[in-house]
Amino acid sequence: MKRRTFLKKLFSNFAKGALFTSIGYFYAKYIEPKRLVVHSYTIAHPLIPARFDGIKLLQFSDVHLGYYYDVDEFHKVVKRINSLRPHIVFFTGDLLDEPNRYDYTNEVTMLLKEISAPLGKFCIYGNHDHGGYGTDIYREIMTKAGFDLLVNDQKIIQLDEQNKIMIVGLDDFMLGKPDFTPIANQLSSSIYTIALLHEPDAADQTAQYPIHLQLSGHSHGGQIQLPFIGPLITPPLAKKYYEGFYDVEGMRLYVNRGLGTTRMPFRFLSPPELTMFTLKSKKVGSQR
Repeated sequence: MKRRTFLKKLFSNFAKGALFTSIGYFYAKYIEPKRLVVHSYTIAHPLIPARFDGIKLLQFSDVHLGYYYDVDEFHKVVKRINSLRPHIVFFTGDLLDEPNRYDYTNEVTMLLKEISAPLGKFCIYGNHDHGGYGTDIYREIMTKAGFDLLVNDQKIIQLDEQNKIMIVGLDDFMLGKPDFTPIANQLSSSIYTIALLHEPDAADQTAQYPIHLQLSGHSHGGQIQLPFIGPLITPPLAKKYYEGFYDVEGMRLYVNRGLGTTRMPFRFLSPPELTMFTLKSKKVGSQR
């Protein structure tokens, strides 16, 4: 009887383990990758001009259209972005998983063009945008869709002479040629400045300049996380900073988990995200 009881328990535990594994596999492959979440945060700083109080910035990242993420899924995301009514939109890289093997660039261009942002749409290169001979493909898609592609460059968003912020974009740190030199002289400690860099670990370099907020992607939050452990693996240049907010020598960094997946079609405890930042001017409160 003891032997029979032991075998029954062994079989029961095996069956439960197999069931748990099957459920986990199904959830990680078919449910969580489609469970889009929107995170909303307020960004307050003394340098944010009064007229920028309440301005909404939306970041999306790492779409990785291709093997595991299709145009129909991205269409839903574009509709969600527009429903949030951002004033400014940032894309922080990795649009297509393999640009030279993707056949639906016209469809993607039209979807990106639908995104509405009255104060501007800005983007940078990710490593996948340069990879797969994608440098020119990505540039053509984004410029036709009305995005300003920033490559070691900066743009001023100006509402009037006294109310302006600066947007800085660096080339990809893995496959591009990032260089702060062309923009260093344009940076000012008196203008609120946002930097777009695909790889978050580059924040250690960015923080040496008068930049107040860096927005990055690349990490996917690890795609697979375990409770009390965190991500099982993150890509190069996303080892130190991989998800959410960080303080890097006085500069704020936010790492977006992205929308798609790469290498494997799984997400676990790391759902895809859109991030909305609402600017808060401390000057408004001081005038009341």
